[in-house]
Amino acid sequence: MADIEPYENALDAIPGAHPYPRTSRYHDAEIGVHRQADGTEVRYAKRRLLPPLHDDTHPHTVGAGERPDLLAQRYFGDPAQWWQIADANPVLDPRELTEEAGRIIGIPTYGGLPRGDRRV
Repeated sequence: MADIEPYENALDAIPGAHPYPRTSRYHDAEIGVHRQADGTEVRYAKRRLLPPLHDDTHPHTVGAGERPDLLAQRYFGDPAQWWQIADANPVLDPRELTEEAGRIIGIPTYGGLPRGDRRV
């Protein structure tokens, strides 16, 4: 029976394949290779620089109990996209975005309105 190949190794076999999916904040990060003392190569994502802040954001007033992932679900339809809100606001820790009710944060827009704005 053949061994099951780890996902990362399978991607290595595909020229140009990136280990992070298109929706990941690391998708565009450069991939480096570190060679350990025993010669084993370890791939890693190089440092990711924040993109410049854009003025095209939609203001959102933080409510009690909101979290970045919940906002990402509401505006983008995907809680894993919380990092886009963090990138659009100058914070070191994404929890800072929603820890204070009443704070106004920017939601990145795509073509004028946040995608997936599900306010009813």
